[in-house]
Amino acid sequence: MAYIKYKELTKYFNFDQEISVNNLPTYVTDYLLPNEAIYKAYKTTRDKGIFTDKRMILFDVNPLTHSKKIHIISYESISSGAVLFKLTSGAILLSFDSGYQLKLNFIHLKALNKTELRKLFSYIMSRTK
Repeated sequence: MAYIKYKELTKYFNFDQEISVNNLPTYVTDYLLPNEAIYKAYKTTRDKGIFTDKRMILFDVNPLTHSKKIHIISYESISSGAVLFKLTSGAILLSFDSGYQLKLNFIHLKALNKTELRKLFSYIMSRTK
């Protein structure tokens, strides 16, 4: 049964583009708290990831069933994290107090994008407990 505790929360995110906060669809902003500010937003072909000053909101759309799963994760639940860089990609690896792990892939990265990924990782980790 121990394998369930360390099961990856999701592995569907391969963010390939940062998106402007002004271009977010209404269904994304509906999940924001009144006093919550967006730090960064990314998207895949179908999914979105919003990083605010309090939490991350991940929209996971299943293209086969047209269902949408929304993960709302408080930064305070993160117990540890790592950032991984490859030639043209990177990843943020997070472990939670519950034992679950999350991997956020960022693909098609250039040098400036890697700097922004480092900043995002530092931002997330500065808000953990």
